[in-house]
Amino acid sequence: MIISSTELQNNFGKYLMLAVQEDILITRNGLEIAKLTSIKESASGYTNVTDEIHEKAPEYSLLGKKASYDEFLQLQQASDERYEYIDGEIYLLASPKTVHQIVITELFGIFYNFFQDTNCTPIVAPYDIELRGTSENINIVQPDIMIICDLEEKLNEDDYYKGVPSLVVEVLSKSTRRKDLIKKLDLYMSCGVREYWIVNPDNKEVTVYLFEDNNISNSTTYKNSDAAQSFIFTGLSAEIRRIFRVKT
Repeated sequence: MIISSTELQNNFGKYLMLAVQEDILITRNGLEIAKLTSIKESASGYTNVTDEIHEKAPEYSLLGKKASYDEFLQLQQASDERYEYIDGEIYLLASPKTVHQIVITELFGIFYNFFQDTNCTPIVAPYDIELRGTSENINIVQPDIMIICDLEEKLNEDDYYKGVPSLVVEVLSKSTRRKDLIKKLDLYMSCGVREYWIVNPDNKEVTVYLFEDNNISNSTTYKNSDAAQSFIFTGLSAEIRRIFRVKT
């Protein structure tokens, strides 16, 4: 199958699934520039290509190259899929697994109760956050949970938040581990986020990072019978056993 780059941008989810059945050649101005192809089998032992697509939530740069912010916006507006845009690369976000959603539900409940009657608001994904390293370096992310303490002041006329959350939470999965541990940590640290919680369902640990002056000033990993503690919100804590619903 041969399609144009515009057609791919407008219907990426459709052609991602069609690639299970056949290779798809991408053209721009009549020239073949890229190929969308399925992964038949991997070292992880997957044999079903459809399972592979859903399980691994493939990350991709648009058409195999860096994408401009305008290209990202075009793709986002034309598709029902969820995407993030980090350092000029577009990432497709897959539907989360059950354990991911349980962890978010437990943490959000704790945060919601803690921040009642304060000027801070917990919000869960999907919710776009625009982070700028510079005026030219625009990034769009969807943290799993974010604590926003300047919501009313930073809403634009279209009801979109244009500030920086005080605290963000990302729940790791096999497909997002590298992005959350490296790319997003660096992005959050450099763009003004003060605290970053990385939740790992595989080993039932939570690591809390404190950022100051574009650097990691402190970090602590919590597990077993610990309670994860916030550096910036005194009294905010979450029992590890509760987050992961560990029976005692």
